[in-house]
Amino acid sequence: MANNAANTGLKVALGIAIALFIGVVVFSSSLYTEKKENEKILVEEKTKVLDELTAMQAQYDVALSENTVANQNLIEAKQRIDGLIDSLKVSDTNLKSLWSYKKKYLALQKEMTTVLAQNDKLKVENQLLATSLDSTKIQLDERKMFTDSLLVQNTTLADVVESASALNTNTLKVTGVIERSYGKQIPTERASRSDKIKICFTVAKNKLVQAGDKELYVQVIDPKNNILGANEQIAFGEETLNYSVISKFNYENESLPICEYISRASEDFEKGNYKVNVFNGKEIVSSSIFEMR
Repeated sequence: MANNAANTGLKVALGIAIALFIGVVVFSSSLYTEKKENEKILVEEKTKVLDELTAMQAQYDVALSENTVANQNLIEAKQRIDGLIDSLKVSDTNLKSLWSYKKKYLALQKEMTTVLAQNDKLKVENQLLATSLDSTKIQLDERKMFTDSLLVQNTTLADVVESASALNTNTLKVTGVIERSYGKQIPTERASRSDKIKICFTVAKNKLVQAGDKELYVQVIDPKNNILGANEQIAFGEETLNYSVISKFNYENESLPICEYISRASEDFEKGNYKVNVFNGKEIVSSSIFEMR
């Protein structure tokens, strides 16, 4: 009797152990399946955001191709789309990162609606003027109206960017300058005559950003892919950034124009295309390409 009771107890214990083991295996398998499903969903969502940004990029390409006169607002908005796409492609696929890019996409989508609508209106106005004006005086008036329309677009664009929750920049302009001894600066596109590269941009008005001392990183890359200026490195987690100069300023939630300079070394600047990027932390917020001949 004692042996039977002991055997029965062992069988029961063994049965419980097997049941627990099966439960653990099933639970682990469920967690693994759930993790893979979540990863798949995140990848699909990232692809979806990339597709939507690419579609926006194509709309800007069409608008730019239809313009007979360069529209700076369209160019700068397109550059922001390009920068966000490049950044998203190399970003980590996680919920926090994806949500950040989704918010930026929504802000850019709102911006695109405004900019394209204004561009369409401007094209209609220019067509009407082109068919009705033929004198030199009226042609000058037409150019003035075009410039005024661009100023209105810039003001509206600054208000649109305000909806984002991080520092952003616009109106990035880069040029070489000849610097006279008395302080006067003369813009030039000639590499051999340039004493400095002048980088100017506007930090956008944003009521959602806490006021105080801020800094952005400016990166200038010459035609030989050398980073000019300080060429120092800063780390953001596992990512690093080589920058030319740190732009430091006091931010009071209003639009703030800033200019930084990169002096030439002992030799002249190289001829060719230069790329300039402005970073807020590790995120690129403005990008431009200019040529020195």
